[in-house]
Parts: sequence; C-alpha cells; structure tokens
Amino acid sequence: RIARTMQEGTAVNENRGSSRGSRSAKVRVRTARRRKSSSTRWLERQLNDPFVHRARLEGYRSRSAFKLLEIDDKFMLLKPGLIVVDLGCAPGGWMQVAVDRVNSLGKAEGRAKGRVIGVDMRETERLPGAETYQLDFNSSDAAERVHGIVGGYADVVLSDMAASAIGHRRTDHLRTVALAEASAEFAFRALRSGGSFVVKLLAGGGEANLQRLLKTNFKRVRNMKPRASRKESTESYVVAVGFGPQRHQTLSG
Repeated sequence: RIARTMQEGTAVNENRGSSRGSRSAKVRVRTARRRKSSSTRWLERQLNDPFVHRARLEGYRSRSAFKLLEIDDKFMLLKPGLIVVDLGCAPGGWMQVAVDRVNSLGKAEGRAKGRVIGVDMRETERLPGAETYQLDFNSSDAAERVHGIVGGYADVVLSDMAASAIGHRRTDHLRTVALAEASAEFAFRALRSGGSFVVKLLAGGGEANLQRLLKTNFKRVRNMKPRASRKESTESYVVAVGFGPQRHQTLSG
C-alpha cells in the first residue's frame, strides 16, 4: 500500500534540500481521489515513522517487534527452552522476536529448544518456529482451547491485543481493558510458577482492578511505555514477573 502510493507520486519530501537523503526530512502525502483523509494521515504517519523503516530493513513483520525487544532487553523474559503464548499475534512481529529468543527453531546449538504459540482472530501468515491458531479470544471457550493447545504450563504469556477502535475514547479504553483482563485470567490459569505476563493497556482509569490483581499474583509488576510506542498513543505495557499460584486470585474474586 505504501509502496504503491509512493510510485504514484503522492508522497513528497517537505525538505528536498536535506543532504545525503537523510530520513529526517518529513514526508507529506497529498490527498488523492477515493482516499479518505484518515487514510492519508495514517499513510503519512507510516512514511515518517522510523520504526516502520527499521522493521522493513531488519525483516520484522511489524514495528511492534521493537516494543517487545525493548521490554525483553529490560526484563529478560524470553530465554532458550521456554514456552511462550502470544495472544493477538497477527501479523507476527512479536512471534518473530519470541522464536529467536527462546530458540524454537533450534538454531542455537547447545541451548534448549523453546516453543512459540500464537493466537489471533485474524489469519496469520505461517512463521517457521511458531504454531499459529485462528480463534477469537472473546469466545467463551477460547482460553480453554488455548490451554489445551499448550498441553501443560507456559512460561510466558504475551498479549498485545487491543479492541478495534470505534472512535469513542472511553469505550475503546474499556473494551481493551476487557481484553487485558481476559488475557490475565488466561495467564493465571496457564502460567507455571515463576512465569511472566506482558499485556497492553490504554490509559483511561478503568485498569485499576487489573493492576491490583497482577500485584497480588506476581512478585513484581512494572509499567513501561517502549520507545516504539507512538508519543500520541495512550498505550503502555504492564510487565508482571514471578507468578505465584499460591497467592492466586481472580478478577471475579
């Protein structure tokens, strides 16, 4: 989509005098016929996003891979031999990071071979080293089905899920919190003792109960906003480390 737009000449450099083709020059996109203004804004944002360019250069399916890379560099969650469940995995950027770091392809000789399981309501392109399953995590039996796929306990549960935006900020926030809570309930059930959980939240005040439950069930809970999260976005990530099922409580009480 971006490449086609650039070939059509709708993207123009706002500062053509910048030296040596520097990407610091802002790219602007002219509104084309049949393209909504919101699509034009999205395209312009993509063209000017350094993480979008890095993702292409480094072979990641999405810019969000850099969010997980930064989280894992800080908390060291993903290690060779671990079992990872990625909820909301499409298009696969987080799975790519997990496949490499838990050694699910077995490329790191002498190190344990891990396992990566991805789940999304959308079809996800096959990724070597990962198992992908298409199902709606909002369905009543989704958590049970995923737990069955794991066939035991996972070491890490990741959730980058967010509800489709409808444009009403409060509603979008609450719907995303509901997904985060469903992810947490799954993590409480699926994680082995000492396991870790990462979940996306949107700021808005409805997440206090989830934060409280995570602090009850994990030894350490931290909030962070990776550099790859856009400044205008209200998203942040909760990183919970050291699951203790002996202290287990659920959101329902």
